[in-house]
Amino acid sequence: MGEMSEYIAGLEAPERDLVERMRAQAMSLVPEAVEGRSYGMPALRYRESPLVSVMSAKDHIGLYPFSPEVVSAVSGELDGYSWAKGTIRFTAEHPLPDSLVERIILLRRDEIDAAKAR
Repeated sequence: MGEMSEYIAGLEAPERDLVERMRAQAMSLVPEAVEGRSYGMPALRYRESPLVSVMSAKDHIGLYPFSPEVVSAVSGELDGYSWAKGTIRFTAEHPLPDSLVERIILLRRDEIDAAKAR
């Protein structure tokens, strides 16, 4: 097991199921991603850069795309969610739509690809 899988295994349902679903979605969209750590958090990494982390906190779950630009790009779709430049917060009762999670992951992947092409 990798860092993110181990972290998820320690969570309680329903947060565990939601975080695992998001991890699986990211791995499906970016199969080259590997589990590791970024900024002290269990995360998926792509091309040696942090791709995404999803972590449960006391009152919310946080999605961390490691990119203020990605959060800004989807900010118009975040009504009803709490967010800041580096995180999007939600709950198991009010999760992010799968289509939005997909968009965030693909935007971050494309951002990493563009940076590596320079």
